[in-house]
Amino acid sequence: MTEDPAPPLAVVLKGWPRLSETFIAQELKALEDRGFRFEIWSLRFPYDDRTHPIHGQVKAKVRYLPEYLWQEPLRVLRGWLRARRMPGYRAARRAWLRDLWRDRTPNRGRRWGQALVMAAEAPAEVRLHYAHFLHTPGSVARYAAMIRSARWAVSAHAKDIWTIPDWEKREKLADCAFLVTCTGTGAAHLAALAPDSARVSLVYHGLDLTRFPPPPETRPARDGRGEPALILSVGRLVAKKGYDDLLAALSLLPVGLAWRLVHIGGGPLGPELKEEAARRGFADRIEWRGKRDQNEVIEALREADLFVLPSKIAGDGDRDGLPNVLMEAASQRLAIISTAVSAIPEFVEDGVQGRLVPPGAPEALAAAMAEMIADVAKRTCLAAAARDRLVAKFGMEGGLDILQQRLEAALGGRA
Repeated sequence: MTEDPAPPLAVVLKGWPRLSETFIAQELKALEDRGFRFEIWSLRFPYDDRTHPIHGQVKAKVRYLPEYLWQEPLRVLRGWLRARRMPGYRAARRAWLRDLWRDRTPNRGRRWGQALVMAAEAPAEVRLHYAHFLHTPGSVARYAAMIRSARWAVSAHAKDIWTIPDWEKREKLADCAFLVTCTGTGAAHLAALAPDSARVSLVYHGLDLTRFPPPPETRPARDGRGEPALILSVGRLVAKKGYDDLLAALSLLPVGLAWRLVHIGGGPLGPELKEEAARRGFADRIEWRGKRDQNEVIEALREADLFVLPSKIAGDGDRDGLPNVLMEAASQRLAIISTAVSAIPEFVEDGVQGRLVPPGAPEALAAAMAEMIADVAKRTCLAAAARDRLVAKFGMEGGLDILQQRLEAALGGRA
């Protein structure tokens, strides 16, 4: 019996699997369900201590590139010796040297080394390199595809759009087969930099509602006057999530209002935020659960009274796109408070599907939380409207139809 030929599609990711990137796992599983075959090329090894159930449902073979070149020098050398004989090597090397001249960082060198290994080791059948994130995975996919005289495409999201220079975005847009991105604001920005705006498509990740249970039929009517209202937030403890603003807002809530906060997620600011909560005198009212899998997140969404995500633009320009967790909260008919930043208003209209306040404004955030905790009927109404919008406009299938069309066009047929 002969083996099936290698897939013509290579998916380049920064890391696989990752708890914080369920939208990627959801997409890959859906592409497999639609008949696409591919291999995953990961720039980094896993670092989470658990995975979501959907990660185990993705059947693609996973290949790990050298995370740091010094860890596998012979593999990098073999990659270079083979890649330098490939038809596009000289052009790719010129492109990398131009990039390195403008971005003289070890990171730029590491991406070139990873691209050499990928170009050398990828099966001859690979015709398209498709990267998630425009920055480092996009660079590896671009260089590797150039070396092999193949095509590449990219899905851009948030940090990767707003923290790399315009020259890099312009040049990647000039030679990729297509770019999809998950927010209207990001799509408009990138289309203005592209040689042809048709190269850029808006593709909302949406939510695969088949992976989520129906929302609870009823919720406890906790209004902060007796049993504490349960506030939930899910997100990485990094600057763009605005958790310093959330702690400041909690300190401004009325003294007699009873509340508890549950946070799910890891991140480098954890120790600092816990110290801040202790300094403000309410550390005993916050439960920091750390990283949890999808099933545990869903359980928390079903138990909470209010979901809060105070996103903002970080000092380095990093920001959210449209956080999937907002759609996950809506799937369980949980009332949402967030901020009018990036693409969040594309899903939530203030006073219609939830409450939006200005980013970096603890006073406004505190007022919205106090209002929503006290008014059970209002938060119930807004939560219902958010779920209706999710079902009507932010299901997964519409975006997948666009992505499928772009992938098939770039591949010259179904993968």
